Amino acid sequence: MSTPSLHVTTYNIHKGFSQFNRRMMVHELRERLRGLNPDIVFLQEVQGLHLGHAENHDDWPASPQHEFLAENVWEASAYGRNMLYDHGHHGNAILSRFPILHAHNQDVTHLQFEKRGMLHCRIELPEGPAAHCVCVHLSLFGYSRRKQMAALAEYLDRLAEPNAPLIIAGDFNDWRNRVGENLTRGLGLQEVFSSHGGKPVCSFPAVMPMFRLDRIYVRGFDVKRTEVHHGKPWSAISDHAALSAHLTRHGR
Repeated sequence: MSTPSLHVTTYNIHKGFSQFNRRMMVHELRERLRGLNPDIVFLQEVQGLHLGHAENHDDWPASPQHEFLAENVWEASAYGRNMLYDHGHHGNAILSRFPILHAHNQDVTHLQFEKRGMLHCRIELPEGPAAHCVCVHLSLFGYSRRKQMAALAEYLDRLAEPNAPLIIAGDFNDWRNRVGENLTRGLGLQEVFSSHGGKPVCSFPAVMPMFRLDRIYVRGFDVKRTEVHHGKPWSAISDHAALSAHLTRHGR
């Protein structure tokens, strides 16, 4: 009897536009995500509303991007609005094939000009206890990233049972690999790519990745296979590569 697997993907979608905002790519993005067919998707820079794009593009989706991307494939979705402006807002989103039991967007803003949040969902999985899933997009500044990671560790230490399954994924903006200690030591997570040479994989820029910005951390799962989706056609959709991990329940 085969062991049930869980496929997760994280992707900074650049608000549905190609690098340097040359072309709207949200329709191509939707098809590519559906081709990957993950069970849970962690998305950053998701456009919840943009009145200007809606006026300027005839095929701009009528619904928020997370709903447009999830439609008819991922039955549950959650959106955390982080950056608000006159013509709209953007933030993080989680799409799931399985029920989202609870969703909360935790504000971890450290610098007022750089609004940041962590979207936390409890997701019911087919077997075993529900998993805590957190989508993050950290600061561009090292000191702020360390503060945000400390806040995340404290938040999860309060809300998640010590042995509860946990997945944290997103854009960490941490090319020097300095903020993971709170997660690996404090919360007992492993970075899914780190077993291959001890370092997270390069994911930016998507055309030829050189910087380790995007991560997937897990607890309570074994990592069976990982993938980096870069180069064409991915590099035409966003400036980040998408990352995937195929997981099984720990010890099964």
